[in-house]
Amino acid sequence: MGCLFAIFGGLFPRLAVFILWIARPERVDAAFSTWLWPLLGIIFLLLYTPGRGLSGWDWFWVVLAALLDIGHWGASATQRNQIPGRRASEA
Repeated sequence: MGCLFAIFGGLFPRLAVFILWIARPERVDAAFSTWLWPLLGIIFLLLYTPGRGLSGWDWFWVVLAALLDIGHWGASATQRNQIPGRRASEA
């Protein structure tokens, strides 16, 4: 079951966070400093309407969500050397 959830999380990460938030809210609370960020991710997920796609201002919100995701990846990459037991990269 864990492998199935991992595959599901890789394909639909925002929906996986929502399911995890329902099942184990303390884990999501530990990952995010406020409840606002996961909620915004779920709202961005709901912008897509099957059959109609994205149009107009929907693209603005998708681009904003993508920029926030990229910013999160960049911030976590700069902090990875602070993990206990991890050696600093030589690159």
